[in-house]
Amino acid sequence: MNCTVYSKEGKELRTIELSDAVFGLPVNDDLIYYAITNELANMRQGNASTKDRGEVHGSNAKPYKQKGTGRARRGDKKSPLIVGGGTVFGPKPRDYSWAMPKKAKRQAMKSILSLKAQSDTLKIIEDFSIETGKTKDLAGLLDNFNPGTRTVLVLKDDDPMLKRAAANIPWLRYLSYNRLRAHDLFYGRQVLMLETAAKNLNEFYGPRDKAVERQEAAQ
Repeated sequence: MNCTVYSKEGKELRTIELSDAVFGLPVNDDLIYYAITNELANMRQGNASTKDRGEVHGSNAKPYKQKGTGRARRGDKKSPLIVGGGTVFGPKPRDYSWAMPKKAKRQAMKSILSLKAQSDTLKIIEDFSIETGKTKDLAGLLDNFNPGTRTVLVLKDDDPMLKRAAANIPWLRYLSYNRLRAHDLFYGRQVLMLETAAKNLNEFYGPRDKAVERQEAAQ
């Protein structure tokens, strides 16, 4: 499929060929859901913790005798029935992460890229960099592409100055082409992709040699 390449000023320059194997696939909603769920689960810290009655600090003595008071039987002040006592079946630190098959994760990313390309929310921009690393310089450039809209900027490499400039723009997320995040990419209202990043994605997510896949699976 062909896609228009825009200049930094928002003007049409030329067209670029995008691989149908990456940007022209049918959208698989199930894989997209699992990829986003997987990322959110892996981000959970899982450090919520409560104390049961054996961990609460306090005396083990009965507050009053068992019989003769007319009151309910009572064990100790650490009982879950008393305010300040232990918690029954409360949360404990745990690992919420789970692994998603590599092939399924790749297919999910290609489905999201295809969704963005087919819904016209993907724009290819000529390569640029922010030499000063200043936010105002990048913000001035983004004024030509629907500023204020939840935007994802896909970079061709780890450009430290461009990342520095993008860090203070609240509605902008930046991703490297080889480290995409399904959650950010899917929920971006517009995706701005550098021209070289688009070319790299054609190869990175395109048809792969079987020997390479077997080698990666063995690692």
